[in-house]
Amino acid sequence: MSEMKVYLKGLTCAHCAGKIEDSLSRMAETEEVSINLMKQEMTLDLKNGVSEEKMQEVIEKTVHKFESDVEVLFQQATHVTQIHEEESCCDDDCCCCGHDDDCGCHGHEGHEQDDCCCGCGHEHGEEEAFGKSFFLRFGLGLVLFLGAVFLEEGVASGPLFLAAYLVFGYDVLLRAAKNILRGQMFDENFLMSLSTIGALAIGEMAEAVFVMLFYQVGEAFQDYAVARSRKSITALLDIRPDFARLVVNGEAKEVNPELVRIGDCILVKAGERIPLDGIVEEGHAMLDTAALTGESLPRNAEAGDRVLSGCINMDGNLHIRVEKPFGESTVMKILEMVQNAAGKKSKTEKFITRFARVYTPVVVLLAVLVAVLPPALGLGSFSVWFGRALVFLVVSCPCALVLSVPLSYFAGIGAASKRGILIKGGGDLDTLCKLEKVVFDKTGTLTKGKFSVTEVEGDVLRLAAIGEAMSNHPIAQAIVNAYEGELPAAENYQELGGYGISYALEGETVLLGNSRLMEREHIPYEKANGIGTVVYVAKGGEFLGHILVADTLKENIAESLDALRKQGVKEMVMLTGDRKETAEAVAKKLKLDAVYSELLPENKVEQMEKWKGTCEGKSAFVGDGINDAPVLAGADLGVAMGGIGSDAAIEAADVVLMDDDIGKLAVGIKIAKNTRKIVNQNIVFALGFKILVLILSIPGIATMWMAVFADVGVCVLAILNAMRKKD
Repeated sequence: MSEMKVYLKGLTCAHCAGKIEDSLSRMAETEEVSINLMKQEMTLDLKNGVSEEKMQEVIEKTVHKFESDVEVLFQQATHVTQIHEEESCCDDDCCCCGHDDDCGCHGHEGHEQDDCCCGCGHEHGEEEAFGKSFFLRFGLGLVLFLGAVFLEEGVASGPLFLAAYLVFGYDVLLRAAKNILRGQMFDENFLMSLSTIGALAIGEMAEAVFVMLFYQVGEAFQDYAVARSRKSITALLDIRPDFARLVVNGEAKEVNPELVRIGDCILVKAGERIPLDGIVEEGHAMLDTAALTGESLPRNAEAGDRVLSGCINMDGNLHIRVEKPFGESTVMKILEMVQNAAGKKSKTEKFITRFARVYTPVVVLLAVLVAVLPPALGLGSFSVWFGRALVFLVVSCPCALVLSVPLSYFAGIGAASKRGILIKGGGDLDTLCKLEKVVFDKTGTLTKGKFSVTEVEGDVLRLAAIGEAMSNHPIAQAIVNAYEGELPAAENYQELGGYGISYALEGETVLLGNSRLMEREHIPYEKANGIGTVVYVAKGGEFLGHILVADTLKENIAESLDALRKQGVKEMVMLTGDRKETAEAVAKKLKLDAVYSELLPENKVEQMEKWKGTCEGKSAFVGDGINDAPVLAGADLGVAMGGIGSDAAIEAADVVLMDDDIGKLAVGIKIAKNTRKIVNQNIVFALGFKILVLILSIPGIATMWMAVFADVGVCVLAILNAMRKKD
């Protein structure tokens, strides 16, 4: 199976997008089709053996069947996903690859100034929804309309009404005619044209003009809302670096970040954005990490510290040794996850799409019955019932639902990303709402993941440091770092598997290890009872003391867990491979509901599988290490710690916390719940008002004015509600 990406330039109608999806997904050549309206991008999973070249003509024909004005661009996936600001596109160089714009790298010689060659769809000079042409057209039509109203009894009122109608609706009529010729009926252009022409035919000229006027204003608001949501993605792309200063032979040269390789050294000056992930080799600076983590407080960076792309160097110069290529850097992963999130639809979004396919034809059929049956049964004149049927046609467009619901989810995902919480799709946002059980890994999740000496009993630190200096184990390194001073080389160093180590000093044997080592050597010792790993020290067969090495809890971890409980999480559990005593001590201190220790990765997966479906809500696993990837993928919701988390964990997770703060999970739940609340409000409001107008239209209470508000007005209000702040 191969993946094909197509850019649909100018596609703003959510209803039409659903029809295109449905039509292409029914084809034998495709496995799945998904349209991301925010990016104006369509992804097709083609079956094995299907040629992309042969599919292009079919795709273009299908798209134009439903949206004749949409431009279909076939580009490489890596190019399609890029979105650019106007000032960064299409100057002398290609905005995707940095080559001259006659490079032909996109299958054409250069590119027009109006279109971005990468397929990002950026259109230079593109008019906004409420641009000059809109206001000129609106002003002219309004003057004609008011003139007709003023001369309502005069001979000129009819032509003025008709002229105003054509000014407001000529493009709608034209699109409807084109679509009819293509065999495409029952789209919003056809329905709006039929209802307004019908109103003109029965003498309701003012209503016809006003319906078309209000429809055009509503469409402009819809385009504005979609454009604003799309700009929220574009704003995120401000964190995408334009260049990197590659240091070669002591000189720094600006190059495309994609050209920098692992191991290269780059220079980042004050005020510049870090272009690639790496380790600071030289320099000291404060970093603004707000774009990644949502935190306003700057962080310190000095030699030896790992820094992430996307952060801003606030002061000082940093020399950084690159650890990852540009395509795998933190900044590119963030952009990819946020951009793709809108394409991963929730169950609610999928239901609304399916509902819209049924809703419109059903309401149109009811309109026909309302127009024909009552007059046939002698319950009134045809003109009266025809006028009431027109109300049905106006209300039959489902745009308020099919546009506001995806916008609500997208706004929620955007709000979370600004707080350093990356949610990979609308379905994951819904799962967050239903979390009742959260399962934590210990090391690096509840604890800092950095070992340190917490207790020294006896004069043993120097003896332990001499021996541990020969080891790369994190516990050994913690002991060495705790001792300040020169260390002689250990003689006759031996690793005793499962017990510890031994070495010679001043003619005597020094033993460092666990209780089993002391017992094997028959050395009487005093057992330590602290939290952490105990290293017992003996010299010349005499017990001298012990050292306790522990992974300390994260700051404010207790408050973070309390915040989760306030958001409705009923049970918190810890799964860890650590020893039982340490795990139970941590669980007791944090007041966790249960703890399972000394587990292998497969044991964690088995435990999560047991819990699935045992509670009414959903369960989440929060982890950071590469060994957590299987359980992250298998949980109802996998949450990875993004700052120190492994790439495998981040790829497997559904939610990524960029600053490793578990408290952000509570923020994410709050955003998810608010998003879900807005989605429900929009569904109830839109459907409720439409049904009310349909019912009131039968006895003639609802007018065309109410019908147009039920269509366009409700859509605008639902969209504005969808764009409300979620946190």
